[in-house]
Amino acid sequence: MKITNFNELLIAARSEPVPQRVLFLFAKATALKNDIKSHHSSGTITPIMCVDKTAEELTTLTALINEADTITDKWDFIFIGCLGAHADVEPQLTKMSNDVASGNDLSRYVILDRQERPIIIA
Repeated sequence: MKITNFNELLIAARSEPVPQRVLFLFAKATALKNDIKSHHSSGTITPIMCVDKTAEELTTLTALINEADTITDKWDFIFIGCLGAHADVEPQLTKMSNDVASGNDLSRYVILDRQERPIIIA
């Protein structure tokens, strides 16, 4: 199932047979080059902060953004993953951060910008 927005993510997480924790990594993008002809940019992505919440704690992306912005608004993208509620969350948040910082395969994450547009990072 390809998830393209926050509401789809919540529906998917809540429909799992095992309760889910939703993992969020907020990241800052710094552009190096923007090729207007191809609509592609290149640059770096820096992890800023991580948090996990149960699927039931979440309501809307706007509410999550407002909560995050009370800590810092210096982020551009949200990387999102899910994990069974009984799994150890901290190593998974560390893995997300390492994946983003080192440019590992990010295809396992839903990536959205502040306007809930899906982001594809190649």
